[in-house]
Amino acid sequence: MPIRLENVGIAVRDLDAAIAFFTDLGLTVLGRDTVSGEWTDTAVGLDGNHANIAMLQTPDGTGRLELFQYLHPDAIETEPTRPNEIGMHRVAFSVGDLDDALAIAARHGCHPLRGVATYQDQYRLTYVRGPSGIIVMLAEELGQG
Repeated sequence: MPIRLENVGIAVRDLDAAIAFFTDLGLTVLGRDTVSGEWTDTAVGLDGNHANIAMLQTPDGTGRLELFQYLHPDAIETEPTRPNEIGMHRVAFSVGDLDDALAIAARHGCHPLRGVATYQDQYRLTYVRGPSGIIVMLAEELGQG
């Protein structure tokens, strides 16, 4: 049976702010919609499911994020995840210039959790706390060019 990753879904508190963050990093919005009804209740497993959604795609066309802002049932606020917690961990992006990506993130009030690291002279990388507390890894491959 063939299988491929379709997208990563992330619930956010402010859909427009999350879209602004990810589009500034270079993703494009493929579409937006408001979903509700019996089909969403069945698919998601929540009665009265009603959400605003957006599908974003990386410039190379291989990665997609689906962002949801729940209208009903009410979104449940949780403590921001930490890198060592079990469950959904982070979303990671390769970037052409880490310093440029960090400047974009900073304009959205998003900064590295600790700093920028170098992994075996192959990557410069960091985790930033993105919109709605999402952990976003940004990595620049070194020696390219």
